[in-house]
Amino acid sequence: MSGKKRLAACLVLEDGTEFSGWSFGEARSTAGEVVFSTGMTGYPQSLTDPSFHGQILVATYPLLGNYGVPVKRKTLTPYFDEYGIPVHFESGRIQAAGFVVSENCEEPSHFSCGASLSAWLEKEQIPAICGVDTRALTKRLREEGVMCGKIVVEGQGDVSFASGDISNPVADVSCGEVMVYTPRTPPAEGTDGGRRLRIALLDCGVKANILRCLLSRGAEVIRTPWDSELRDIDYDGIFLSNGPGDPKSCGRAIASLRRAFSVKKPIFGICLGSQLMALAAGGDTYKLPYGHRAQNQPCAVAGTNRCYITSQNHGYAVRGESLPLGWEPWFVNVNDGTIEGIRSADGLFSAVQFHPEGCPGPRDTEFLIDQFLDLTRRHAS
Repeated sequence: MSGKKRLAACLVLEDGTEFSGWSFGEARSTAGEVVFSTGMTGYPQSLTDPSFHGQILVATYPLLGNYGVPVKRKTLTPYFDEYGIPVHFESGRIQAAGFVVSENCEEPSHFSCGASLSAWLEKEQIPAICGVDTRALTKRLREEGVMCGKIVVEGQGDVSFASGDISNPVADVSCGEVMVYTPRTPPAEGTDGGRRLRIALLDCGVKANILRCLLSRGAEVIRTPWDSELRDIDYDGIFLSNGPGDPKSCGRAIASLRRAFSVKKPIFGICLGSQLMALAAGGDTYKLPYGHRAQNQPCAVAGTNRCYITSQNHGYAVRGESLPLGWEPWFVNVNDGTIEGIRSADGLFSAVQFHPEGCPGPRDTEFLIDQFLDLTRRHAS
């Protein structure tokens, strides 16, 4: 801990359960919804994933920080590529409100390591707690469901559970204005003699690797705020991003999607984008007891035995029986049978609850992005 005094800390759940430990990162108290992830690696990507915005993330894997964080050594700031997209992270900053681990490694070892996990958290002013029985904590959350909680650090005062409430987290993580990304590579053969595909990306908290995937495939990306009406955007297809919170709080995005359906251009969604598509189509969503947050979630193509291991981060799901005529389940979670993907009968509109782009986790289903772009290219020809 760099010679600093070790401060006691505790995680307090709203049901009164307490878990004691030690503070690392920023020495301050904080509150937020407490959720857990069963992934073994990928904490730099998870912590910077906008879908975790405002939540206290619990890592079930017992040792965190052993490979450090890939940041610039002197400033502890992220690396960015030629498009201004963070290279190793899923956004330009830590999105989680706090971090809970069993053991924190203070002496990491990895060729890309620029700082320890605790130093990075402190630089980003994010509180964390180690020495916690995360197995018992996770069992509590599985049995009782995710709930609000707070990290209280010795000598830093208390905070209320309500201080962690965020009315519309999507608005916090979406871009504030339209941003256009044009690939540096020449356009591939496609529409209108090689004209680039123009993809309108509705940014509800888009992960950086979604941008990378689209740009690497030669598409021009028009990144729009979450509440954009899309009426003034010239696009060939729409991409709905991931994001935090309750999809029903995104009324403007849902209304924009309903209008976009009538345009009859391809639309593809990921995570929150899947829930928004279901709501726009007339379906319903609901909150899961403890969500799916990991890089090891098995999903099968509906009605088949074809299974993929997927990366996920969501607390809400589509209610299957609510899907209207002309829509059907596309993927199903093998663990609990929840809907993991939907599509329209005409094939123009589809979405998945998992993350084909991975980061962290497997990218076995990244071909779904290719399928969307191929469909968009054929439709625009």
